[in-house]
Amino acid sequence: MLFFVSPLAAADISGKWKAKFETPMGAMEITFNFQVSGEELKGTVTNPQGGEDPIKDGKVKGDEISFVVTAGPGGEFTVNYKGKLAGDELKLTLSFGDMPPIEITATRVN
Repeated sequence: MLFFVSPLAAADISGKWKAKFETPMGAMEITFNFQVSGEELKGTVTNPQGGEDPIKDGKVKGDEISFVVTAGPGGEFTVNYKGKLAGDELKLTLSFGDMPPIEITATRVN
C-alpha cells in the first residue's frame, strides 16, 4: 500500500487586511497589504501613524504566517508577528521588546 503525503497549501491571505484594537494609548488601526508567492510572504504594514513599513522574513506554512516589521523613522524597534488564518479572520500576535504580546484580529478588506 502506498501513501502520498502532500504539503499543506499556503493560505490565501494575499490582499488587504485591517485590524482595529485597543491599547493603553487608545484605539489603533493597522492595515496589512500581503502578497504571497509559494511560502514567501511580502508586502507592507501601514502603522497607526500612517507610515508604511515593509514586511521582512515573511513565511506562510499552511494556515500559519509569520513576519517581522522594523518600525519608527529610524527603525527604532522590531515587531514580530505570528498568526493563523481562521475563516475570514487572521488572528495575530504582535510581540516587541519587553512589552507583553498583543493579540489582534484582522479582517479582509474587499
